[in-house]
Amino acid sequence: MNNPESHQSVATDQGQRSLRHACLCAKIADDYKGKDTLVLDLTAITPIVDYFVITTGSSRRQMHAVVEEVDRVLESEGSRRIGLEGYSGNTWILQDYGDVVLHVFSSEAREIYDLEHLWADAPHIDWRTEIEAETR
Repeated sequence: MNNPESHQSVATDQGQRSLRHACLCAKIADDYKGKDTLVLDLTAITPIVDYFVITTGSSRRQMHAVVEEVDRVLESEGSRRIGLEGYSGNTWILQDYGDVVLHVFSSEAREIYDLEHLWADAPHIDWRTEIEAETR
């Protein structure tokens, strides 16, 4: 016999985990000097992904540092990367964790792809407030 409340609790736990991981990605990007880092909440918009994390890197080396640290931290949290695109390039690196997708752009590529406007109806998460609340 299925218990709907049990399924709802699991979904809520998964949603909290996704939000936490998105905010961790944003904090790491910020710690590694990513610019204009933001988290978009896509949970009410698409069933494909819960959150986009978007940041701008100033160099290929810095972009690599961000994605490598995010991967290290999320793996330690039990979240394995299922996709990686653009790592060998200089303009955009995408890391897909299923529920969270990290986009690290060069400033030029961020303007071209303009994900903030493409997903303009997605609410922005105040990731700094979320991180502070978690540490209390």
